[in-house]
Amino acid sequence: MVVINSALLAKKFPQLPAHDVDDLVNQFRRFDIDGRGQIDQKDLVKVIQEIGEGQSYDQIRATIKAVDINATGKVEVDEFLEIVSKLREGGANQQTSGKKVIQVKGANNNITHSMNDDERSEFTAHINSVLAGDLHIGDRIPIPTHTMQVFDECRDGLLLCKLINDSVPDTIDERVLNVKNKLSNFQIIENNNVAINSAKAIGCSVVNIGPQDIMDGREHLILGLIWQIIKAGLLSKIDIRLHPELYRLLEEDESLEKFLRLPPEQILLRWFNYHLKAAGWHRTTDVKDGENYTVLLNQLAPDLCSRAPLRENDLFSRAEQVLQNAEKLNCRKYLSPQSLVAGNPKLNLAFVANLFNTHPGLDPLEEVERPELPDVEGDREARVFALWLNSLDVDPFVNNLYVDLQDGTILLQAFDKMHPGIVDWKRVTRRLPLNRFKQVENTNYAIMIGQHLRYTLVNMQGADIVDGSPTLTLGIVWQMMRENVTQTMKKLSKSGRDITDMEMIRWANETVQRGGKTSKVSSFKDSSFKTGVFVCDVLNGVRPGSVDYAMVSRGTNLEDAKLNAKYAISVARKIGAVIFVLPEDIIECRAKLILTFIGSLMAIDAAGKA
Repeated sequence: MVVINSALLAKKFPQLPAHDVDDLVNQFRRFDIDGRGQIDQKDLVKVIQEIGEGQSYDQIRATIKAVDINATGKVEVDEFLEIVSKLREGGANQQTSGKKVIQVKGANNNITHSMNDDERSEFTAHINSVLAGDLHIGDRIPIPTHTMQVFDECRDGLLLCKLINDSVPDTIDERVLNVKNKLSNFQIIENNNVAINSAKAIGCSVVNIGPQDIMDGREHLILGLIWQIIKAGLLSKIDIRLHPELYRLLEEDESLEKFLRLPPEQILLRWFNYHLKAAGWHRTTDVKDGENYTVLLNQLAPDLCSRAPLRENDLFSRAEQVLQNAEKLNCRKYLSPQSLVAGNPKLNLAFVANLFNTHPGLDPLEEVERPELPDVEGDREARVFALWLNSLDVDPFVNNLYVDLQDGTILLQAFDKMHPGIVDWKRVTRRLPLNRFKQVENTNYAIMIGQHLRYTLVNMQGADIVDGSPTLTLGIVWQMMRENVTQTMKKLSKSGRDITDMEMIRWANETVQRGGKTSKVSSFKDSSFKTGVFVCDVLNGVRPGSVDYAMVSRGTNLEDAKLNAKYAISVARKIGAVIFVLPEDIIECRAKLILTFIGSLMAIDAAGKA
């Protein structure tokens, strides 16, 4: 047990009466269960509340953040006394709920970031509703919606991982998560790696946030990540494969192919307008006044939702009546009267998406009306390539690979991220919207850069990208992604030369042997990938102990093989690899996508040895 000298502490903190120091030291010992002279930082707010110091959760939290606590996440007795002392002096200032916009400090105390309090409150309420009763974190729910506690609950990564799986089920194999009550910093970093890399895999833009930011409770970064996770789940259901009746939203002379290229937000807006048009309503173009919502809800459920709110002149009273109508459909979620009238774009998008997901209000298609949908296989590659481009922080965000690459600017940004300075931006037209001539100019320039980098682009022209040719667009982006995957290895290798496919296969086999396993493949098309065992064995070689073989079967049937592949993907993300493939890509031996998986592991291995 660590010896604590109360007399020395009383001299260090003369502002505290000596008898108070003795009492506080005894209180500290009560919570220092293992006698090491430390309390977990994550438990500190609860400890201080329990001993009767401080006024509110947010005041205590802000005061803790103002004290320089060591990087281990453990609070020692002198830090504990400093926090109590500051609280007795009034504590640190912290803007909390009740204000529309909160200012929070960044990593540098001289920088502040704005955060919307309505969003924090509504997203916390969403978390409470979807994670109540969870096996591992159900005891943390409900999280108060009027405090900043949600950011502290995210620190160990578990809540974010659970939220990702609620939004896009089966993204994370929860067998890889560290779920013990007391986690080491290393285990917390692993959980946050899983959360961040899995968020990237469902389409979230996660560029300037790392595991330490989550551990530090960086409010603006965590809130942004929470929103993207919730949004991904809401918009993932706006899919013609899940709702064939969306076919009814096609406009006159519009092809199904063109409709399918619309981002979910535009389909949602078209759905909203479809119902307003069906109701004969054309009066307003905004949602702030509540009129459009009133008509939409009445159109979706005329027996439950009347148009009575239209007779109310006060906007806030009308907004409350609108939400009361939504409550009759069990859809009072994400919006308050204040945020509705304020026109908060995120909360309004969430509200409308939830309405669509629960009450689409579109007549089912007859069998003869059902459209023939395009090839899913090509969609899977396009999905992976779009996610990879977004991981480079291109702007705007890539929703549809074929549409968003048509003006060439995304491709040129990606080239410039991979090879800084390779793009002469004076040659590029970026002012939108671009006419076809300017689009072709940009895409021709992108192809010229690809040729300079020795890509195989035979007979390819910029017009092919402008026209959204799936085969040719996938071809150039695949070569870019492959080069990017191997760039890290090239930089870390002694020779500095390009890495071939066979060298990657040789590395994978040698890594398996290094881990004491015997599985082997001859190429990225090898059917041995189908069981999922080989990728687990590679992971075991890269990071000994990362694979729990009690979780790995022989993969002799489809279900077991998929579980192996799913487990391997989550383990890879846990050790820091950015993986965009799905379990199906591995067990179906999709060579290009498996190459990206192995390449990412090879880069992790090389970085660990550098």
